[in-house]
This record gives sequence, C-alpha cells and structure tokens, in this order.
Amino acid sequence: MVKRCELGFVVLLIIYAGLGSGCAAIPNVSYAPTPSPTREESIPPGAVKMTPEQDPTPPILHVTDWDQPVPVDGVVNTAGAEDSAFVTPDGKTLYFFFTPDVSVPPEQQLLDGVTGIYVAHNVNGEWTNATRVILQEPGSLALDGCEMVQGDIMWFCSAREGYTGVNLFTAELVDGQWKNWQYSGNTLNLDYEVGEMHATADGQELYFHSLREGGKGDLDIWVTQWRDGSWQPPENVQSINSPDLDGWPFVTQDGGELWFTRMYQGSPAIFRSKKVDGQWTVPELIISQFAGEPSVDDAGNIYFTHHYFSGGTMIEADLYVAYRK
Repeated sequence: MVKRCELGFVVLLIIYAGLGSGCAAIPNVSYAPTPSPTREESIPPGAVKMTPEQDPTPPILHVTDWDQPVPVDGVVNTAGAEDSAFVTPDGKTLYFFFTPDVSVPPEQQLLDGVTGIYVAHNVNGEWTNATRVILQEPGSLALDGCEMVQGDIMWFCSAREGYTGVNLFTAELVDGQWKNWQYSGNTLNLDYEVGEMHATADGQELYFHSLREGGKGDLDIWVTQWRDGSWQPPENVQSINSPDLDGWPFVTQDGGELWFTRMYQGSPAIFRSKKVDGQWTVPELIISQFAGEPSVDDAGNIYFTHHYFSGGTMIEADLYVAYRK
C-alpha cells in the first residue's frame, strides 16, 4: 500500500519542483500552544505578493464559455500560498488550505501554528478576511487540508497524533463550529487507499484519487458507492483516466460533470468530463498552465489553484476564478 502526503495541492508542486516531501507518524505529544499568528504575520519578511502582471506562466483558458481567469478578489490571497479551494454550491463560502511559505516541508508546517484550513464568506459581493478552521484540541498536533464540505459535514485530510501519514477524517458543523471530528475508518483509509476526494450531492458516490493497484498508471480517479450500509469496492473510472496523473476530482451538484487535474505540457491543468447516458465522456481541456484542483459553484464559476513559478522554483500560490459567461 502507498500513502502519500496530500494536504494541499502545493505538496504535488513541491514534489514536481524537486523539493521532496515525506509522511511519518505524528507522535503523541503535548505542548503549550501560543497565540497563533495571522496569515499576514506568518509570511516570511521580504516575501513579494505576485500579481498577474508579474506572472511568467499565467493560466490559459482553452474554451469560450468562461471569462479569463483572475485572482479571487479581496483579501483572500496573500504573499503566502492559498491552495485547495472548495466553494459551496451557492458561491457564498470558500474554504481553502493556507501555508505561509511553500519552501517549508510539511513536518515543519505542522508546528507553525498557522498552516491549515481557512474559510472566507462572500458578503454583499466581497470576500471577508479568512479565519482558520480548528479541527484539533488545543495542545495537540494536526496538519489539516484537502477539505470537502457537504451540508453540515466536512471531509478533510489530516496528519495528526496517533496516525501514520495522511488520513481522511470527518467533522460536523454544530452551532456554527466544526466539531466531533473523527477518523473515517480503515475501509477508506487503508483498504481503499483513498486520497483527495469529492462526494456526490446525494452522498451515494465518492470519487477519489489513489495510487492503488489496478489503475492505468500514476494517480487514477476511482469511485466507491455507498450501498447496504458500507462503501463498496472501488471501480476505476476508466473513461477519464490516462497512464499519467489524474486526480483531485470534483463532481457538480447535478452529477453531470466531473472536473479533475491532469498534467498537460509539463504542468497541472484542469479537465472536465460530462456524463452522457450514464457514461463519462472523453475529458476536455479547460484551463492549463499551473492550474489545478477545480471547484465549481452552481453558477458554473470555476475556482482553482494557480502556482507562480520563477526559474523552476515555486514562489507562491493563489486562488483563481474563471467566471461563467
């Protein structure tokens, strides 16, 4: 079995940039937590906020149904790395992963007091300043990411005390706070080797990427169905997978579109497949050039991660959006 660290899409780009990453068991330790810095306070001195005008490799739109991608406006993006966007169907709430310095390995991010999942709200057309989503008891270590929210349930990845590598957990929204987080079970985490995932609106299918045996090569997208009170053995989504990387799936609310990330001309790109007569069609390239992890609201607006590279080194990451025309 292969488990890999997948807290934010930044980790994949770190691997491709040759910086490496590792998974290990998080020991059970106690420490005296100090007040967490804000996102802005945690960013290294001298870090420069990139803009589209400075970007040597901007995202490229390959279809005409959307406007050109732009950074999410307001105070969502910083000079750090915003990653793993998840927008709620109504387009009013945006969850994402943040880490202040993309050059810092995950085992150090675990201790910085700021890396993790954040949420921003759209109020009167403007995004509020993001706040951190706390998913662990004070004094205990956890590094959380790759979040997916469905109603009052959040699925998320976590490297935390008592567990080896990165595993799936769930949390419940209670009185406006995410609580009751729990391990999602050995079936998904160990038997099925579930990576980043997205569930259909009815909760009956779970699409995920994995390096599990039986795929076409590298990461593949799989689907497991909830039936008779349990998740059934996964099936490879043959019609969309390739011998190369295929991952980070997102299924629209109506179940008619499957969005995902695939490498294209040397960098991550966003593809879409449509379901026709119950089958997924050949994927269509939508946005290329360091674009990944799409999340689509009910209006058809595409939120995704874009990475800024210079001289082969990743500088930072921002959340982008392509608005549906």
